[in-house]
Amino acid sequence: MLLSVNSMQKMLTIISNVLKGSASKNVARVVAARTYADFTAEATFDVKKCDTHRLDDAPPTKSVLTREDALKYYRTMQVIRRMELKADQLYKQKIIRGFCHLSDGQEACAVGIEAGIKPTDHLITAYRAHGYTYTRGVSVREILAELTGRRGGCAKGKGGSMHMYANNFYGGNGIVGAQVPLGAGVALACKYLDTDQVCATLYGDGAANQGQIFEAYNMASLWKLPCIFICENNKYAMGTSVERSSASTEYYKRGDFIPGLRVDGMDILCVKEATKYAADLCRAGKGPIVMELQTYRYHGHSMSDPGVSYRTREEIQEVRSKSDPISLLKDRMLANNMASVEELKEIDVQVRKEIEEAAQFATTDPEPPLEELCNHIFNNDAPLEVRGTLPWAKLKSIS
Repeated sequence: MLLSVNSMQKMLTIISNVLKGSASKNVARVVAARTYADFTAEATFDVKKCDTHRLDDAPPTKSVLTREDALKYYRTMQVIRRMELKADQLYKQKIIRGFCHLSDGQEACAVGIEAGIKPTDHLITAYRAHGYTYTRGVSVREILAELTGRRGGCAKGKGGSMHMYANNFYGGNGIVGAQVPLGAGVALACKYLDTDQVCATLYGDGAANQGQIFEAYNMASLWKLPCIFICENNKYAMGTSVERSSASTEYYKRGDFIPGLRVDGMDILCVKEATKYAADLCRAGKGPIVMELQTYRYHGHSMSDPGVSYRTREEIQEVRSKSDPISLLKDRMLANNMASVEELKEIDVQVRKEIEEAAQFATTDPEPPLEELCNHIFNNDAPLEVRGTLPWAKLKSIS
C-alpha cells in the first residue's frame, strides 16, 4: 500500500505526539512521586490568642499540625461544605421539606471541636446540626437520607434536619436553647459515673439570652460539672445582629463566675487548641467553662431566609474572601509544602463523587412505611401498643 507524502507526514506527527504524551505522563509520575516523598510531615502554626475570662492562663498560640491531620481536616470540611450545598439544591427541588438550617462557613467549628475532644466524649447541639452529625461518625449517605425522610436515614427517616443522632451525640434539638440543660445533665452523668468524659454543649448567639441557659450555668458551676458550654456566635441569630439583640456581646463572659474563652471560630487550629484546653480543664475537675466561637454562616438562618435583608452581599463575600475556614487551612498547607494543589484537587473530586452518590441514594431509598411510625420509642424493650390519633386506633412499637 502506497502513502502520499502528506499522509506520511500526518502519520509521523501522530506517532510523535503519542510518544511525547507517554513521556510527559511518565515524567509527571516521577515528579509526583518525588514531590510526595518531600512533603512536610509536620509544621507549627501561629494561631490567634484567645480572649480569656477568670483564667490564669490560656490556650497555646501555636498549634502543631501533621500532614495526615491536615489532609483529614481539609477533607472533612470539604465534605460538610459540599453536603450542605447539596442539601440546598435538594431543598430548592422540594425533595427536602420542612425546616433546614445549613452551616456552610462554620465548618471549622464542627471539625475543630471534634479534633479537641475524644470520640468517647459527648456532644449536643441545636438544629444547625448536619456538620456535627458527620463529625460524630454518621455517613453523608445517612444524613442526606434523613433529610429526605427515607428509611436509610440515621433516624430512620423520622427525625429530619433537626433530629439526628449517633453514639455519644444527642442531636439536633428543635427548641431554641433547650439542649443546654440537657448537656449539663449529660455532664452530670459523666461526673456521677466517674468516666473522665466531658460534654460539649452548643448553642447559638440567638439562644444566649435565654433564662434556662443561666440556670444550667448555675447548676453546672455548683456541681463542678465537666461541661464545655459553647456559644457559636455567627453574629445574626435568626436575622438580628448581636448588637441589636444583646446588651452584652461578650458571650464568653456571660457565665460570670464561670471561666470563659473567646475563640476565632473560622480557624480550625484555633478551635482545636481551645477545645482541647477546655476539655483538659474539665477533666481536671475545674469545669465548667464557657467558650464563644466567633464564626459566620454563608446561608441565611434557614432555607426560608435569603440572608441578605439584614446584611449585604458584599459583607458575605468579604468574609468568604478573607476568612473562609477551608481556604485558610488550604493556604497553610500549600505554603508549608504539606500538600500539592493536585492532591487537594483530587480530594475535591472524591468528595463531590461521594456527595453525588449519597444524594442518589437519598432520593431513591424508600420512605418508611406507616407501620414503622411508632418503632424505636424505647431501646431494647418488649413490643408495646401505642394509641393512635383516635382512642380505638392502635399502633405497635418495636425496639
